[in-house]
Amino acid sequence: MIEYYLVAASSFARDIDMVFDVVFWSVAFWFTLTFGAFIWLIFKFRAKEGVPAQYITGEEKSQKKYISYPHFAVLIFDVLIIVMAVRVWYDVKQDLPPADHTVRVIGQQWAWTFVHPGPDGKIDTADDITEIDELHLQVDSTYHYKLESTDVLHSFSIPVFRLKQDAIPGRVITGWFKPILTGEWDFQCAEICGIGHGIMAARVFVETPAEHEAWMQQAMNQQPGQQSELQLAANAATVGE
Repeated sequence: MIEYYLVAASSFARDIDMVFDVVFWSVAFWFTLTFGAFIWLIFKFRAKEGVPAQYITGEEKSQKKYISYPHFAVLIFDVLIIVMAVRVWYDVKQDLPPADHTVRVIGQQWAWTFVHPGPDGKIDTADDITEIDELHLQVDSTYHYKLESTDVLHSFSIPVFRLKQDAIPGRVITGWFKPILTGEWDFQCAEICGIGHGIMAARVFVETPAEHEAWMQQAMNQQPGQQSELQLAANAATVGE
């Protein structure tokens, strides 16, 4: 149901949507049934002239079954929801698949810094590409993210991925996602983090391999300091040979 309003752009988005749908329709079913029964009882047992009211304690077995049977049915629904939710939680939060790429995500008041791997495919190397408030990803690639905060609590939340993870000062939190649709979407910090919280927005770009390669080349050309470091490293390697 959520996909009618918000695309599912990650590999686990539909699993999260499924849990949401089960909860929504389960609650809707029991609400409709209960409300319908309530309205029916009001009209069926409304006050009538000459008909005395009955005092019912609800202690008799024939009366208690109207409460007990629906109660057991609701518990069955609850167990189903718990099983589904735990399974999705494990897949999304605990079972990290092997990564094709890793990105570093840094939250600070009030902006996001994204450190992307350069041509060598690794972060924390000389060819890293750093962008402010722009996250560039390659479609159908599995990413690990290293999430951290430099000051207060922030929340890294990309609705189209159905991703939300708090950034905690002093900790580096590892998670994952796999974008499955190309496109551009906005996202924002989802944890009140100060007076500038409302403007702590960013944008995610999910690109084809060719588009991602073109962006990477353009970004490398726009970071002269980084290019100088790469050139020095290349020169050093040449001298060493």
